[in-house]
Amino acid sequence: WKCMAPESQRGEMSAPLKAAIDRDFGSFEKFIEEFSNAAATQFGSGWAWLVVDPATKKLSIMKTLNQATPINEGKFKPLLTIDVWEHAYYLHWTSDRPGWIKTFCHHLANWNFVSAEFAKYQ
Repeated sequence: WKCMAPESQRGEMSAPLKAAIDRDFGSFEKFIEEFSNAAATQFGSGWAWLVVDPATKKLSIMKTLNQATPINEGKFKPLLTIDVWEHAYYLHWTSDRPGWIKTFCHHLANWNFVSAEFAKYQ
């Protein structure tokens, strides 16, 4: 779970990642909105992902069911993921998936790791 870290270790996103998020989503706030929506609307168990297409360098958001990953698609490389299976959040959040998603986005996402992964495809 390298894409999650305590706040003291998660760092700031790199300038190239910030620029790509602004380019592909319009702003960080719009990215968070789209990522959160993907996670919240994933029916049942699964994941929401921030991915990069290495060929185009374009960022996008996808969601997958159960154990599927963007790697299964063959085209995308995962940068950030949130687990929305109930086992990931139920003990602390019960059925408050939106609360879990907000906490993940604002207090757990490890931007040092995501930035380093993104740099591999630049």
